[in-house]
Amino acid sequence: MTDLKIGVVGIPGKWSTEVLADEIEKRTGFRLVIDIEKVVADLSIPEVLYQDQCLCKLDGIIIKKISQDYSPQVLDRLEILRFVECCGVKIYSNPAEILRLVDRMSCTVSLAKANIPMPKTLITEDVSAAYDAVHRFGSVVLKPLFSTKARGMEVLDSSTDKKTLQKQLKAYKEKHGFLYIQQKVQLPGHDMGLVFLGGEYQGAYARIGDGSSWNTTIHSGGKYAAVYPPDDVIEMARKAQAQFDLAYTTVDVAETEDGYICFEVSAFGGFKGAQEGLEINMASRYTDYVINLLLKDRNGELDAVS
Repeated sequence: MTDLKIGVVGIPGKWSTEVLADEIEKRTGFRLVIDIEKVVADLSIPEVLYQDQCLCKLDGIIIKKISQDYSPQVLDRLEILRFVECCGVKIYSNPAEILRLVDRMSCTVSLAKANIPMPKTLITEDVSAAYDAVHRFGSVVLKPLFSTKARGMEVLDSSTDKKTLQKQLKAYKEKHGFLYIQQKVQLPGHDMGLVFLGGEYQGAYARIGDGSSWNTTIHSGGKYAAVYPPDDVIEMARKAQAQFDLAYTTVDVAETEDGYICFEVSAFGGFKGAQEGLEINMASRYTDYVINLLLKDRNGELDAVS
């Protein structure tokens, strides 16, 4: 046991949030699930309160989930946590790094700069350019800049008549602003999530679609299973996540006719894929990782977790 006070920013009642809080409580006797919507930041004192707990007096915070859905509002919530970090509280993962990931465009640009293989992508506000891209790519997926689990994504095809296709693109732009267009790739019925903790590879699970949707997400009926990617794919995923200073993440990878590609690096990383697909309790591993870092920072040496 340790006397560290570690809070979990997440969704109260949700499995991934609660299982992480459970693991922390086992090791510290302290439990605090923080609903970020109810946090009050008074920068004049300064003080950041959740209920009766001042977050600036915690030893650490793990960000498990910042919102049910991604939106620009998430950025403001992360800014509050950046302020808590300035008070000396260690936060995992770094809020500034998460800021670079919740916006799909920022994540894509970072991966492209690192030459990580991705689907052909075009980002524009010009409907005419978007129309040309659909015809060049054949079949595409329109993606919101802020979304998770394929929510808000739409599939368009170049075989659609010009008037209808232009109408679809204009409607999407009116709703989402930017037109983020990726070529729709043919998947072998599954894609993979490669799990990393502190930059170290932990294992991989597959999301296997049930055939009812174009995507393989669990939200759309997929299921988890163990998978064993080749070494070069693991290294590609390692390089992708290394573009961001994250304590814990999963990298979404898929095999295509032209080789393996990376879809994205997760801002938070889930636990259920590793739990159900690999029978690995990543909430437990993550908790030990954070506690050891905090003890090392406190004592100047790595203490074993009892």
